[in-house]
Amino acid sequence: MPSSRPRLLPWPGLNGQPCFLVTDNTGTGYLSRLADEMEAVQLRTGADLLGHARPLLRDRKVDACELRFVGHRLAEALHDALRVVESRGRRLEDGEETATGES
Repeated sequence: MPSSRPRLLPWPGLNGQPCFLVTDNTGTGYLSRLADEMEAVQLRTGADLLGHARPLLRDRKVDACELRFVGHRLAEALHDALRVVESRGRRLEDGEETATGES
């Protein structure tokens, strides 16, 4: 059964616009698995970055350039995490609608 809504992918399309995948809703296709792996990498990268950023932010000897750098990387990681949340939230909503419709 086709998904009721295209999946938001964890990478941008051309010119930075959202990129979507229409799937059969099994999640077993190549692009679905690739997107799952990319989401996992993005979330792990964000967690690792946070682990490096916390001590850096506590260090009073860190200069403004280093703080800007970590700030930019944290913003990128947050952007990626929010995209993952949006994508997974849409899929959860679709799953709830399907489950409700079958009852």
